[in-house]
Amino acid sequence: MLGFPNCKINIGLQITDRRPDGYHNLLSCFYPVGWSDVLEIIPDDSRAVTNPSDRVQFTATGIPIPGQGNLCIKAYDALRADFDLPPVRMHLHKLVPIGAGLGGGSADAALTLKQLNGLFGLGLSLAQLEAYARPLGADCAFFIQNRPMYCVQKGDVFEEINVDLSGYHIVLVYPNIAISTAEAYSGIRPHQPEVPLRQLLEAPIEQWRDTVHNDFEDSLFPRYPVLAEIKAQLYGQGAIYAAMTGSGSTVFGLFSGEPNSNGSFTRYTVWQGKL
Repeated sequence: MLGFPNCKINIGLQITDRRPDGYHNLLSCFYPVGWSDVLEIIPDDSRAVTNPSDRVQFTATGIPIPGQGNLCIKAYDALRADFDLPPVRMHLHKLVPIGAGLGGGSADAALTLKQLNGLFGLGLSLAQLEAYARPLGADCAFFIQNRPMYCVQKGDVFEEINVDLSGYHIVLVYPNIAISTAEAYSGIRPHQPEVPLRQLLEAPIEQWRDTVHNDFEDSLFPRYPVLAEIKAQLYGQGAIYAAMTGSGSTVFGLFSGEPNSNGSFTRYTVWQGKL
């Protein structure tokens, strides 16, 4: 089974308080974007397996994946704890940058859950798949439904929201800087917003520039001035709204028509498309 796990952007991100479990509560609109990895999962029933750790033969190409604990394998293990899954072969071609605030690894894990559910007829509902996804990563459950959502608590509890960017063009600029979640949160000072993000997003997109903000920008822009420079360049090219996504480091711009970057971002990794 072949699939294309896509990334997401955060339209606004307010960090309201620190939780007793060490995580933070936040308010954000997650929006799916077409920049995707490629994931193939094939049943491997004919292979004899004596060691449980060998039940998944995982290979990868594209962007190197650090460490041994790949989220696709963890997703398989999560389902195998409750179901008698046969051995599989997985191949991931990694295209979405890592440490970029795009949720690429979480998307890979979520699609793994969905593909295994379909391949082996597990009959899991979307709600059940989300329950398996939540322990894998704070934004992993979002990619089960993979549609615009207002995300609260750790970013893994969802509410409906009427945000539709259909027809807009987007430019995503990754400045080849990987920012870990721990680094990003180290500079955060949680606070209750004067106006909740949901209310701000009800205004026309043309007003978002002055109101819809990602709290991570406050600490990361001074540390990495190139991020602020990219945001300014996107506005200079006619973006209606621009911001950093997630905990960085990707910065995106929304345009009413097809953008012309004029080669401004040739040093970086850039993806653009229509929403």
